[in-house]
Amino acid sequence: MPERYTLGHHESVLRSHRWRTAANSAAYLVPHLREGMNVLDVGAGPGTITVDLARLVYPGKVIGIDASEAVVAEASRLAEAQGVDNVEFRVADAYDTGFDEGAFDVVHAHQVLQHLGRPVEALQAWRRLVSPDGIVAARDCDYVGSIVFPDSAGLDAWRDTYVRLARHNGGNPDAGRRLKSWAQQAGFTEVEAGASVWCWTDQATRDWWGGLWADRAVESEYATGVIESGIGDRALLDSVRDGWRGWRDDHDAIMFMPHGEIIARG
Repeated sequence: MPERYTLGHHESVLRSHRWRTAANSAAYLVPHLREGMNVLDVGAGPGTITVDLARLVYPGKVIGIDASEAVVAEASRLAEAQGVDNVEFRVADAYDTGFDEGAFDVVHAHQVLQHLGRPVEALQAWRRLVSPDGIVAARDCDYVGSIVFPDSAGLDAWRDTYVRLARHNGGNPDAGRRLKSWAQQAGFTEVEAGASVWCWTDQATRDWWGGLWADRAVESEYATGVIESGIGDRALLDSVRDGWRGWRDDHDAIMFMPHGEIIARG
């Protein structure tokens, strides 16, 4: 099955990508970073994490790559606007980046492996890109293991349709639990595995997360994919949207999204 990015690049998707920082999305990696390191950020998106990494390793060089020309252009504008000059962004493929073996001290990927049909192959490619004492760091969520309270028919439909569509598109919506196994299959001799969660419960975070998913439910490539794949119809997507709106407005509501994390060496 050809790989297809399940969420696409609708504004409601980029809205969440732009929120990501090294602090909220790569805290497990930060203690391993040093000034002067060269870093490759795979699947950099609009560049918010990448720019943070560049600040942390300055004067080292950071290169962010993504398959989308539009988000690469946005990331470049962000770096320029923030005056971060030790980072650049390029359009490139996650499996075949075009860089030399051993060119980086760190290869980092956030929420990338879950969308790849050949995650072990990708990790093998990234392993070749790091120096002998370098690391590959990856963090991916586990949609299958996510917890949303209170339950509703719309949110049950959301989880079911997302998981089915991600698998239809060649991805792994339970990637978080698989990272350690994939890294070991890729040949790494040392794999540190851990986990962390995102949590949304106060009014501001429910407004943000529930609002963007209500929009994704009917406007993003997720919505298009659900219909084109035959997984659901517009009425089902409307119920998903209404489920997220109801969750957003419920003062008792909370969501935990678990993530697996790995630091891989050797």
